[in-house]
Amino acid sequence: MMTQTVYFGTYTRRSSEGIYKADFDTSTGKLANLTLVAKEPHPTYLAFDKQHYLYSVGAEHGEGGIAAFNKARQLLNHVVAEGAPLCYVSVDEARSLVYGANYHKGQVLVYRRQENGSLKLVDSDVHIGYGPHESQTAAHVHYADLTPDKYLVTCDLGTDEVVTYEISDYGRLNRLETYHATPGAGPRHIVFHPSYKIAYLICELNSTIEVLIYDGDGQFERMQTISTLPENFSEFNGTAAIRLSADGRFLYGSNRGHNSIAVYKVAGDGTLELVEIVPTNGKNPRDFNITPDQQYVIAVHQDSDNATVFKRDPKTGKLTEISHDFFVPEGVCVTFTH
Repeated sequence: MMTQTVYFGTYTRRSSEGIYKADFDTSTGKLANLTLVAKEPHPTYLAFDKQHYLYSVGAEHGEGGIAAFNKARQLLNHVVAEGAPLCYVSVDEARSLVYGANYHKGQVLVYRRQENGSLKLVDSDVHIGYGPHESQTAAHVHYADLTPDKYLVTCDLGTDEVVTYEISDYGRLNRLETYHATPGAGPRHIVFHPSYKIAYLICELNSTIEVLIYDGDGQFERMQTISTLPENFSEFNGTAAIRLSADGRFLYGSNRGHNSIAVYKVAGDGTLELVEIVPTNGKNPRDFNITPDQQYVIAVHQDSDNATVFKRDPKTGKLTEISHDFFVPEGVCVTFTH
């Protein structure tokens, strides 16, 4: 039996107390032993570095930002400011930086890792603008992470823009390029194909994935737009997470409202072909992730407090549910250490 540790980020509005972990049996697909790792208000997104330090969305004294924890999951420090906390955190190992996205403030933030793993804010940029959708009255940065050619790429749900930055080794931001998604689409997260010059942009507000040619240097060009929903579905939906299998052959996206995961096959030119749309048997599947061995998918639900485990067929990409009754309170992030 092989046990993998899986970590969960949560909201702490009801019963959750912070960051949790559980044991995942990779031979049976069973989750067990939910344990509180660190008490923290609304740690909705988590990122580990190679030394197993943990960075999470965090808050302190009513101010919002980011939190750093050591290997024993003891708090190292908070970097907070007035207003809401971040919604996304990522690590840049090569430059020893940590990136953050602040949805409510439309901000991109860069933190420098100190010797002990704690963080210090070194730069930030504020996006300005709005879009045609009622949720787009202001800029809403939802994602900040690296491109394959090591630029910082951000998704702005409020302005329908994907903005890339050059980053100095110290962490200074210099705006490079702006890609305009379909007006009202609401770009949320982006993933890059491991071998093609292709990126996949999941758009929350119109339930689509935009397939983009990415030649590098922050330049994106739209090649395809594909829905995450069945044709006859007309109720409310907002997409959430997007994940690509390690071999680049299958892409997955989650639907909140339809409460499902859409499965796509990646064609030879990088375009997508729908394989199936699978119910997650929970309410609001805010995040899901493919296990490191690529054999399973674990999804968590913000509103029904459960995790669903699927067996994944690496040949067809298809998902078969194993269970949906493992308790995770207010789950919004699923991740694994390196």
